[in-house]
Amino acid sequence: MLARLVLVSCWCVWVGACSGSAASPLPRATMLTDKGQTEEASRLLRTYLAQHPTAIAERRLLIRVEASRGQLGAAEAEVALLAKQLGKASPLPLVELGHALEMAHRYDEALQAYDRAAFLAPRDALGPLTGGLRAARWGELALAEPRLREAVRRDSKNPVAWHALGLVLLQNGDASGAERAYRSGLLADPGALENRVGLATVALSRGDLSAALVQYDAIVERRPTLADAQLGRSFALIGLGRFDDARRALDEAERLGASPRVVARQRHELTRRTSAHPRRPDALAPSP
Repeated sequence: MLARLVLVSCWCVWVGACSGSAASPLPRATMLTDKGQTEEASRLLRTYLAQHPTAIAERRLLIRVEASRGQLGAAEAEVALLAKQLGKASPLPLVELGHALEMAHRYDEALQAYDRAAFLAPRDALGPLTGGLRAARWGELALAEPRLREAVRRDSKNPVAWHALGLVLLQNGDASGAERAYRSGLLADPGALENRVGLATVALSRGDLSAALVQYDAIVERRPTLADAQLGRSFALIGLGRFDDARRALDEAERLGASPRVVARQRHELTRRTSAHPRRPDALAPSP
């Protein structure tokens, strides 16, 4: 499963790299890997690389394919070839080595590889960003935070890095720091809606339903078909006592395919609130 997740995470990189080559085996090799046919994917990529030895995206995928099928030595050999091709200043080979080591469940060594990539290319955010994202994925928040801070220092225009830093800070109990990170992510890219979701989460953690609603409304404005945004709106609206608006938001969320379980839970709460005819709307605790 981990191998599949890591492979899929770089799909956009591979597609961008191979967009000019109709003969590239990337799409088929990825499909084969997703189906668990890694040996066939390896053969396909090796055949292609024998004819196109300078192909970067295909070699990167081969590294991960070999690692995913337990052939770490073969993966490391491909990393060495990639390093020779890209030169000593590129962090990519070490990042790919880190991914391969992760698939072998050698997490400490993987993090060391990402850190070496960060040291090797001190102006490139790839090394610290990858190390920070992967540490956060492992639940190692103390290891993730300094790496993500370094990533945004090197590249303050990356909304993904800001969002990841905000998530780590919020989980560490630093709501103010998380809010700053999410707002920095929005400043870097106003269309990065994950940072608006982060701001809504911070607002909910503070019991500020009005501030959360502002973020959910902004998300709906940009993504009107996003069911979860309507669920967020209905959640905040119920807590604010705006029951008619909440009902409309719930109906829209249901129409868009929102989770039936969450919709049912919110409808139950809405019915309970409207039946009680409260004079003052109570704050609604965030759903688990």
